[in-house]
Amino acid sequence: MSIALPEQPQAFTVPEVMAALRLSRSKVYDLIRSRQLASFTIGRARRVSPDSLRAFMLERIEENAA
Repeated sequence: MSIALPEQPQAFTVPEVMAALRLSRSKVYDLIRSRQLASFTIGRARRVSPDSLRAFMLERIEENAA
């Protein structure tokens, strides 16, 4: 019996968010700390859901379009 893994990540690591947004590690943590980018932890591992990342980007697009 094999288990199929999801094709898309269910949660992004900070380095993956850094690459997606092309931002520095400290800037990503600033966004998380200021609650502009929602995240969660599992033990000491910080993760960002794809929905949170998408919502963050859409909010920035809407802010800049006005």
